[in-house]
Amino acid sequence: MQSLALLREQHNRMHVVDVGCSGYGRNVADRSTRALPTLSVTDAPDPDDVALISDALEEFNVQATGTDDRRQLAVLVKDPQTNRVVGGLTGRTSLGLLFVDLFHLPPELRGSGIGSEVLRQAEAEGRRRGCRTAVLYTISFQAPGFYERNGWRVFGEVPCDPPGTTRVFMTKNLR
Repeated sequence: MQSLALLREQHNRMHVVDVGCSGYGRNVADRSTRALPTLSVTDAPDPDDVALISDALEEFNVQATGTDDRRQLAVLVKDPQTNRVVGGLTGRTSLGLLFVDLFHLPPELRGSGIGSEVLRQAEAEGRRRGCRTAVLYTISFQAPGFYERNGWRVFGEVPCDPPGTTRVFMTKNLR
């Protein structure tokens, strides 16, 4: 068994960093410093940088949950003559949730039932992937009524600009 004096000596020699395990930050034991990482704000991040952040978060989630099920999802609406995409829905599935990120149809297709079918197909794919719930946000001047007519419910609103406008957060049980 080690003596108390030996344990104290070992503790005093320990190199403890107070910012994660990245090697950045202040050395608490000897008060020396290491260069901190630089921060950069941009509206045009490099796709590789975005992928690095996304992949690192996904790895964290996998380690925390033991589940590796994140997948992209898209329901594309194509012009029958050109086969070009003219609208659709994009999102992802992960950890039992379907996230609808973007949904757009050109004005000439709205009100035709195609939007409801796109949403139904995304929800069905979410169910096939084991999702029990779907979530999205829309803006008060966009399509909250459309989603409500398709069985979605509001669970929160956050004011945004222009004044009187809100981000409308919605969910739907997929079971």
